[in-house]
Parts: sequence; C-alpha cells; structure tokens
Amino acid sequence: MTDIALLTLLDEVRRCNHCEAHLPLGPRPVVQASSTAKLLIIGQAPGTRVHETGIPWNDPSGDRLREWLQMGKDRFYDPTQVAIMPMGFCYPGRGKSGDLPPRPECAPKWHTSISSHLHNVQLTLLIGDYAQRYYLNGKPKTLTDTVKANTQWAPDSIALPHPSPRNNLWLRKNPWFEEKTLPLLRNRIDQLFN
Repeated sequence: MTDIALLTLLDEVRRCNHCEAHLPLGPRPVVQASSTAKLLIIGQAPGTRVHETGIPWNDPSGDRLREWLQMGKDRFYDPTQVAIMPMGFCYPGRGKSGDLPPRPECAPKWHTSISSHLHNVQLTLLIGDYAQRYYLNGKPKTLTDTVKANTQWAPDSIALPHPSPRNNLWLRKNPWFEEKTLPLLRNRIDQLFN
C-alpha cells in the first residue's frame, strides 16, 4: 500500500461524521500518520483545546507527554516520525468527572485500516486504560498493574497512564513510574530516533 492510499484514508477519517449525533461540538477527527513513522501513540480522545485547534496533544497533557518522551514539538508533530491515532478521534463531550470516554465506534471502524499502512512502527505507546484494554490481551485488571507490567509489553509496546494534570495524585502515589517506567520509555525513544 502506498502513501497515496494512506493520505486518501486519512482524508476519509477526517471527513467522518459517523458519531455526529453523539458529539456536543460536532465531528472534528484528529489523527496524524505516515507510512514511515517509527512511533505510534494511541491515547484516549481529543479534549476541547485539541478539538478547537485540530492539533493532537496540544494541551497540558501533551506538554507532559513530550516531557516524558524528552521529545520536542518538531519531531512529535512530524507525521513521518510519529503517528497519533486516538481511541476516539473526536471530542466526546464532558462527563461528571472530566471528559467522557472515547466513542466506542472509532477504534473498530478505523484502527485496523490505518495500522495496515504503518509498516515502520517499532514502538506503540498505549496511553490510558481505554487503549490498554483494547490492545493488550491478558492485561492486568488495573491501569497501575498494567503500567507496572511493562516488561511484558516492551519492546514493542509501552503502557502509560494518561499524562493529564488530573493524574497528578496517581503520579505522586506511584513514584516507581518516574524511577522505572520513564527510563524504559526514554531508552526506547533513544533507540528509535538516535
């Protein structure tokens, strides 16, 4: 499959209105990909700021994620290096304690088609419980246990908590994440790009 086929597919994804009736701000699918990308990031769904700008991870969560990766915006937003494919491509709306979960239709509708073009991906980051449940067969019951078990998924995948400021308490309660997981993550990123 050629880059032209992937570009055509991405245009189709960006025009998707499959869940329009459920989206309070309307559809605005956010995705970034190229057949040459070495890193694939699978997160949850865009927040309001990402919805407004159309730029993935363009918020405080993205700032923290890039800090975890020790990666500048120039590389992060270069689709020839980094593919970004959330579980839900559009902002799902607000719930009682934050954004609603990603729309369940997106991943089954689009992920396999997009992934079939990502021949050079050597590392997939599964960010948050939704991505981990979808992609990790035999995943432990909790996000904490899943992230602790990263040696089971590495070197092909690394499970991460969501980098949202809402997870500051989780990060404080789990200092092993910075001590063990971030070095593992940064080592794999160095292997990919340096």
